[in-house]
Amino acid sequence: MTPQPATSGAARGIARRAAGHRLLWPALVLLALLLGNLAFHHDFLSVRVRDGHLYGSLVDILRFGAPLVLVALGMTLVIATRGIDLSVGSTVAIAGALACAHLSGAARPGSVTTTLTAVALALAVALVLGLANGLLVSGLGVQPIVATLILMVAGRGVAQLITDGQIITVTSAPYKMIGGGYWLLLPFAVLLAAVLVALTAFVTRRSALGMLIESVGGNPTASRLVGIRAGGLLALVYVFSALCAAVAGLMISSNVSSADGNNAGLWIELDAILAVVVGGTALTGGRFSLGGTVLGALVIQTLSTTVYTLGVPPETTLVFKAFVVVIVCLVQSPVFRAKLVRRRATTPRFPAAAGPAPQEQEARA
Repeated sequence: MTPQPATSGAARGIARRAAGHRLLWPALVLLALLLGNLAFHHDFLSVRVRDGHLYGSLVDILRFGAPLVLVALGMTLVIATRGIDLSVGSTVAIAGALACAHLSGAARPGSVTTTLTAVALALAVALVLGLANGLLVSGLGVQPIVATLILMVAGRGVAQLITDGQIITVTSAPYKMIGGGYWLLLPFAVLLAAVLVALTAFVTRRSALGMLIESVGGNPTASRLVGIRAGGLLALVYVFSALCAAVAGLMISSNVSSADGNNAGLWIELDAILAVVVGGTALTGGRFSLGGTVLGALVIQTLSTTVYTLGVPPETTLVFKAFVVVIVCLVQSPVFRAKLVRRRATTPRFPAAAGPAPQEQEARA
């Protein structure tokens, strides 16, 4: 028997490690969605320069997906601590409503100073809301789903009170830059989201913060016994989640130059949770993947774009999205893949040769 070359064994090892990587399946799903759109629209992947900036379907996916990336970024750290934040949609609405309300009532809404004040006001209120969630969870021991559900329901009403139940329209070029402007040929929202993702990855992976978050979510009892202050970490991740949601709210309201307290950020918390799950972070807490979350958010946004591209009726959009997400989660599940491989291994490759049945053999004997 001729020995197999060492390179083939190394190649198999690399392929095995790549198949087990948590980013492989979200990347493959994203690629499949993009190629599927390419089959229906041959110029779907084309990117060209128009009016001084990049233009194309890929650029639109990145631009419209930037708010979801930010909301899912904060949600990732919350889920890593074995929590959940259902209030991010309301925080999105409150942040946009506060900024637009301040701009609409200002004497010079188009000035940079007024815009910076509106942004600072929205971010400051979001920090307070996130701290309130964190104190309910860490200080009072309220279940995360209950604590954030309170703000999810009440926050939408607060946004309606800020806008007085109306859609506030603003005209401000500096504010328009946040969600609808371009810089260096790229959408400014994409650049802002990329900077926040990079900073979060640097802080969580180049310091002990990421390890502490994973330890609190993976084993709270052991973390407490070794002296980790879980309360402060829990409050920190909820504050960060609210901050990310507020920036996303500024992007959304800036892009349309208006604030809608009723519909802004509606159900974005569900898309964020789906993005985190598709990205490979378990809802049971512990290890998290920021890169997987970004891919998951792009998968959700590409899926939404695909739905509109294919002309799926609006009343079946959520059903279509849920069906695809279920398939993605099944493909990612190691248990499902193991059962599938085991079933294929136990299936006979060739049919057995025909012969007398056991009853006939006994009769002949």
